[in-house]
Amino acid sequence: MSGTATGSGTVLFELADGVGTVTLNRPERRNAISWQLVEDLLAAIERALSENGLRVLVLTGAGADFCVGADLARAASGSAQDQETRTLRGRSVDDDLDRLSRASAIVERLVSFPVPTIAAINGACAGAGLALALAADFRLAAERAAFNTAFVSAGVSGDLGSAWLLARAVGDARARALLLDPAKFTAAEASEWGLVTETTADLPARLGELAGKLAAQPPRAMRYAKENLADARLATLPDYLQREMPRMVDCARSDDARQAARAFLEKRNPVFTGE
Repeated sequence: MSGTATGSGTVLFELADGVGTVTLNRPERRNAISWQLVEDLLAAIERALSENGLRVLVLTGAGADFCVGADLARAASGSAQDQETRTLRGRSVDDDLDRLSRASAIVERLVSFPVPTIAAINGACAGAGLALALAADFRLAAERAAFNTAFVSAGVSGDLGSAWLLARAVGDARARALLLDPAKFTAAEASEWGLVTETTADLPARLGELAGKLAAQPPRAMRYAKENLADARLATLPDYLQREMPRMVDCARSDDARQAARAFLEKRNPVFTGE
């Protein structure tokens, strides 16, 4: 199956061979986050959720960068148009909280997304852009990618679950250092700290390889495995086990489990249908 990119402009969506690709599409602004991008990204995620053939979701940025976070040029502008199109308008506390709640929903949807997600980090990744990347299951970074938490340097404390996500990726001590003393760090450092899954000299090729491998896995098992991981973050062990067991039983009784067993015995690659 081949796909054609669709979207309103600031975010594009394409589905091909079970892999949905969501592309932040403001390369002239280094894919900085505007209010329109927030709305378009939410719409793209909802569109992806509605696709029956979706097996993997990729999030990436157009051009040379992933996402540099909030559009500071608009934030600093006094024009009425720029005020309307930035994420926080400053009209009132309630207005800003409503907008930030909608933006935060993006991270919630990504963290709980029912299929594996990959952030393909092709360049600069900072601030809220880093939070978006951290919400993915896998983070592939080009060797040239550069990172920065950036929030405190911009005079803000952080949003989109950045501290929650970062602490779980790199541990409490490293997260505190990165958030409270922001500075640029390289893809190699991000890999060493566990912030990215791996770095690669050829991001498109490695992304295609990983996405294809994940798309070929049994969908039900992958969905339940993600639910297990989500429960493992917050549930006590007894509660977790009560949630884990029915998922395992349901998978074990599926056609895909029988297909996996037959393929193993017949020394061939299995073909999973989700049944």
